[in-house]
Amino acid sequence: MRPSKEKINNSPFARWTVLIIVATAMMMGYFVNDVMSPLETILELPKEQGGLGWTPSDYGFFSGAGSFINVFLLMLFFSGLILDKMGIRFTGTLACSLMALGTLIKYYAVSAEFGNDPIAFLDYQLPPSAVWASLGFAIFGVGYEMTGISVSKAMVRWFTGHELALAMGIQLAMARLGTAAALSISAPIARHYTLSMPLLISLSFLIIGLLAFLVFCVMDRKLDVPTQTDTSNADEFHFSDIWVTLKNPGFWLITLFCVLFYSAVSPFLKFSTKLMVMKYGIDPDIAGFFSSIAPFGTILMTPLFGVVYDKYGKGVTLVITGALMLTAVHFCFSLPMHSSTIAIALMVILSIGYSLAPAALWPCVPKIIPLKCLGTAYSMIFFIQNFGRAVIPMCVGRANEIDPTYTTSMLIFGFTALGAVVTAIAMLVVDKKKHYGLQLPNIKK
Repeated sequence: MRPSKEKINNSPFARWTVLIIVATAMMMGYFVNDVMSPLETILELPKEQGGLGWTPSDYGFFSGAGSFINVFLLMLFFSGLILDKMGIRFTGTLACSLMALGTLIKYYAVSAEFGNDPIAFLDYQLPPSAVWASLGFAIFGVGYEMTGISVSKAMVRWFTGHELALAMGIQLAMARLGTAAALSISAPIARHYTLSMPLLISLSFLIIGLLAFLVFCVMDRKLDVPTQTDTSNADEFHFSDIWVTLKNPGFWLITLFCVLFYSAVSPFLKFSTKLMVMKYGIDPDIAGFFSSIAPFGTILMTPLFGVVYDKYGKGVTLVITGALMLTAVHFCFSLPMHSSTIAIALMVILSIGYSLAPAALWPCVPKIIPLKCLGTAYSMIFFIQNFGRAVIPMCVGRANEIDPTYTTSMLIFGFTALGAVVTAIAMLVVDKKKHYGLQLPNIKK
């Protein structure tokens, strides 16, 4: 007799096996997403010195390109619809494939020989290598965000009523491990081999991630076994269900918080390696390790804070605390202090804030949105969030050209994080009125 849906969900071995598999796919994506972040100083070297001759504005354009298709062609929004209509297995497999294709194009961009004639785009004059790299990053970005919403829905599907925040915390921790590894090893590999070598390694990692997700697809089929309670189509997604999400004030506050919080973190990490070199005088070969303090710190702390939320609740309180710490860090980075010890201390504090907020934030979403609408809800959150991730790097790139002391760019990050604090406080007020249960524990007694 085939096992029932409930029995599979209640099996700790099955749940945690699924977690490790899908988190591996996500970790590979996070590695590739930041693999070129420590290479900014190399990319800006002349070609005869092993670089590509990019300017800070070229790099800022490339950094924002990962969100172009998702935002301006609405692909991230459609990704959520695809997820809710076609399911986790189809969408996740497509996502991993797109990440691999985009990385292949980026590899071509940094390894092929192009002419010296710049290509005009908007008010940018971009070298051909930057155009191709941006195209590859844009395609990768579609798969990257699609993988994120697929993995998030998989966690809710398998862990609702169990250790949901811990599971999401571990998934985030493994993802941060990918980010930390990219920030730590990318520059040394490029300096000792070739500029394209980190991308070749990235492509192999994404193939491993795709194979891991295919294993998950086999396991996830067991949850499709019908049970006696599965006799209606009440849990089937309909396009009209989008309004369920759009009418929810808690959804909009979580979305706004994500835009502001992640715009103050993800773009910062892309610029942090050069910040360590230019402002704090750290050797370029080890500057990436300073930047990796934040993602490395989240590896242990995010699951820990997830356990706290699962057992004791206070999710919005954790979110507010994390945003406050992030705000303080960025304003301190804007001050005229040049000690490497201070830089390390600030990155440690940032890692705590970077752990607190996401550990509590993402398990809040299924408390206000039904499972059948969850893919669309996550996609709309990520879609709107990508506006910030597309615009902020461009603003920071331009700011760094005008003010190479990084004071202006750090103030941009600081006020963005401060906006996240205000939004999180509003979230607490709305939770008390609407009784979402965001402050309640996740584990059902």
